Amino acid sequence: MLYSLHYVMFLFLLCEGKTQLLSKNSTIKAVFTFGDSIVDQGNNNNITTIVKCNFPPYGKDFTGGKATGRFTNAKTPADLIVEELGIKELMPAYRDPNLQAEDLKTGVSFASGACGYDPQTSSIVSVIPISTQLNYFEEYIGKLKGLVGEKEANKIVNNSLYLVVAGSNDLANTYYTIGLRQKQYDIDSYTDLMVDKAEDFIQELYKLGARKIGVFGIPPIGCLPCQRTLSGGLGRLCVEEHNQAAQLANTKISLALNGSLSKKLPQSKLVFIDIYDPMLDLILNPQKYGFEVVDKGCCGTGNIEVVILCNRYMSSTCEDDSKYLFWDSYHPTERGYRILVDQMIKKYIHRFI
Repeated sequence: MLYSLHYVMFLFLLCEGKTQLLSKNSTIKAVFTFGDSIVDQGNNNNITTIVKCNFPPYGKDFTGGKATGRFTNAKTPADLIVEELGIKELMPAYRDPNLQAEDLKTGVSFASGACGYDPQTSSIVSVIPISTQLNYFEEYIGKLKGLVGEKEANKIVNNSLYLVVAGSNDLANTYYTIGLRQKQYDIDSYTDLMVDKAEDFIQELYKLGARKIGVFGIPPIGCLPCQRTLSGGLGRLCVEEHNQAAQLANTKISLALNGSLSKKLPQSKLVFIDIYDPMLDLILNPQKYGFEVVDKGCCGTGNIEVVILCNRYMSSTCEDDSKYLFWDSYHPTERGYRILVDQMIKKYIHRFI
């Protein structure tokens, strides 16, 4: 009888798919994000760069319609992940001047919109390099120790989940759109450079105490609305060359995580999180998910508007952004993110627990 009850409860958990039920028994204390605009919660707000979005219509569907520096209409994947794990409702930016001490215990974002693994990527647009994000994390650890003591701080750091989202800007911007790196590297050698930098970052993060590290793959960047406009011809088709570059980089990053890095970093849980295939499925089969528009963003024409070009003076927004996969010409809507995060949590979270 007792066995049957346990079995029924196990099936219920599997079918329900609610990670909040699982999180009560997990050892994840907090979540930290590093990388680019997908998980930038507002770190770019107070730096001198054109890559920021702390103005309308960004944040249109956020609480109070407030533009917080999140590169979408509402919540980012960082918010949705901590929400799904039952940790808190929103993830704040580390550089937020109103950051609460309590938030240090449960995780913050160090990410900066438009950065990448390649140092040149952040340099071009004057955003926070991924190496400097590590410096901020080290600074954060010092603050955490002052708040909860060294023993508890070490426990939080060692048992937290670390998510790295980068690489899209390296390929879409630095390599293809601006093209400076094409004069130095072919795509094979450039993706090698990206992976080398990614490995360096992960090893440094490990040295600071991180053990559960999830690395997001690169999405099908050739199907981003802006890339369709810039390189997809009159028909604004997906750019196959760009997508193949993303797949090449993903293969190399995945091999590094599952091979040499896992051997070098004992007691680590390194997980490659595939975003390419789930995102491509949303684009190729929009009706399956209730989307009507996947080749344009909701802001302005949807073809090219992103960051400063997506503003209330120059750009109107679509009538119903829940029908759009993309908010601007580069970033998905919260609804698009929710679908991707839900799939990601169900597929990967058990590998960290």
